[in-house]
Amino acid sequence: MNIAAKPPLTIRLCGPRGFCAGVDRAIQIVVLALKSYGAPVYVRHEIVHNRYVVEGLEAKGAVFVEELNEIPEEHRAQPVVFSAHGVPKSVPEDATSRNLFYLDATCPLVSKVHKQAMRHNKLGRHVVLIGHAGHPEVIGTMGQLPEGAVSLVETIADVDLYEPVDPDNLGYVTQTTLSVDDTAGVIARLQERFPNLTAPAADSICYATTNRQEVVKQAAPGCDLFIIVGAPNSSNSKRLVEVALRAGAKKSILVQRASELDWDDIGHVGTLGLSAGASAPEVIVNEIIEAFRARFDARVELAETVQENEHFLVNRELRDIELTTADMAFVNG
Repeated sequence: MNIAAKPPLTIRLCGPRGFCAGVDRAIQIVVLALKSYGAPVYVRHEIVHNRYVVEGLEAKGAVFVEELNEIPEEHRAQPVVFSAHGVPKSVPEDATSRNLFYLDATCPLVSKVHKQAMRHNKLGRHVVLIGHAGHPEVIGTMGQLPEGAVSLVETIADVDLYEPVDPDNLGYVTQTTLSVDDTAGVIARLQERFPNLTAPAADSICYATTNRQEVVKQAAPGCDLFIIVGAPNSSNSKRLVEVALRAGAKKSILVQRASELDWDDIGHVGTLGLSAGASAPEVIVNEIIEAFRARFDARVELAETVQENEHFLVNRELRDIELTTADMAFVNG
């Protein structure tokens, strides 16, 4: 019996990909809190935008809530963790008023944007925030300042419609997970309209977002299909899909698991690009590769631009708790 040979496939696996230091830290905080304080540990909002990660933490004893009033009275002594996206100032204030013990897992690079916005405000500037309305990070950044102190713009069209009270006294910051190219266009239009606009002390788009977009740009030309592993509510993952298409991939899709792949729609591919958003675990990247290996004679080649070695310390209360490879195997494999 002749078995048809599998069609050849080259997989361009991007590096860096997947977890950034801020996401890794946030997940570690929940895992360490569970080891230190026992279950349940409450988490306000998804700790990171990835359902696989959330379900993995739920299996360990984490309980996810949207608001602090959902925490039962009998569990008020248990810790509550704030997500990596950051929260408005009103949230820790609410936690304090309820006598809750909280651990803030806000990414340090998001906290840096908060400080940049507060500095603009302290120096008397109205803050222009470039970001996506309704995203938790944007809500958190706007919530660092009094109502009315921040104006949100998302596109060049928004900038054209923006009419500030004092156009000569503005300072801008950006969401950390935006498209680098799109944001550059918005900033250029802001500077064109408002020549006295003050930039933040350092770039607001984080290194991980920039790095992942840059390697996708380099890997995309010649790809028949580019797969980004990530969640539909993950801003940085959705931006990678757009970047791949603009850079020359014939098609680009966002998937959360290998089970979502539509093989009839995928059809014949000779070159596949593969990357993962900053909140997507490596175990799912491996799952996608194995799914293609089952159908193709796949050869993986690494497309790497830089190596990331950033590491952010967890909260002081958790630093003496041992974190083992086994503790993180549910996401790292």
